[in-house]
Amino acid sequence: MTRPTCKNEFGELQKVIVCPPTHMSITEVINETQKHFLEENIDETLATKQHRNFVQAMTANGVDVYSLPPNEQYPEQVFTRDIGFTLGEAVFVSKMGSNIRSGEENILKSWLDKQHFSYSSFSDYSVEGGDIIIDRDIVYIGISGRTSKRVLKHISQSLTEYTVKPIPIDKSYLHLDCVFNVISPTEALVFSPALREEEWNFLSKRYELIEVSKEEQFTMGTNVLSIGNKIIFSLPCNKQVNEQLRNRGYDVVEVDISEIIKSGGSFRCCTLPLLRS
Repeated sequence: MTRPTCKNEFGELQKVIVCPPTHMSITEVINETQKHFLEENIDETLATKQHRNFVQAMTANGVDVYSLPPNEQYPEQVFTRDIGFTLGEAVFVSKMGSNIRSGEENILKSWLDKQHFSYSSFSDYSVEGGDIIIDRDIVYIGISGRTSKRVLKHISQSLTEYTVKPIPIDKSYLHLDCVFNVISPTEALVFSPALREEEWNFLSKRYELIEVSKEEQFTMGTNVLSIGNKIIFSLPCNKQVNEQLRNRGYDVVEVDISEIIKSGGSFRCCTLPLLRS
């Protein structure tokens, strides 16, 4: 397999890791979305069907999709983005920030070993891939309830050619990609109330910021997945976001994964890119 490479969030996605939501359930409330859906919980059969449709849509658009084996110990394993991330030509394996997800990283390590990929892993402090966003010369790191600010030094030393920019967010938003997502060299989706003025000012100088409403932030409006060539996966329910994207010339592929987002993650959360050109 070609060496892993990922230098932005919007280049042509060629290879990605997913995991079917075979054992998905809300067992320990970790965010506001899960709290809202706790009583009705997850229909695993529907979630699996929706995930399969998503995978088929990526494949139809030329993406090579690799799947980790689902394990019944891990009800949130579908969110592969969090267990690792590719920055430049380096693969990092996370240390999960919650007990309910601790151990998922071993399944990823086993898969990477079988593919003969080298990787770096974290052991002393938590970091999750949903808090890591790369855009050419800069790596944004969400300092959240899941990612320690101690990771800043580690990544700065590992990737000396990149600027590392911390973006603190309230832990109620879980991950940075729940409130911010870069979709082109000049554009980004953002839920402004989640950011401090300092970080918002910094981002507004670098991008045209496309505002996401409170209602559509709740339904993961920022958590779209770009696969390159201005093609973006988004939920049908996020009509305002989709309209704004189409008005900017994007081909918005609407796939319903509404059962999966009950656990507080959407398309970006469900994908771990290995190779973007």
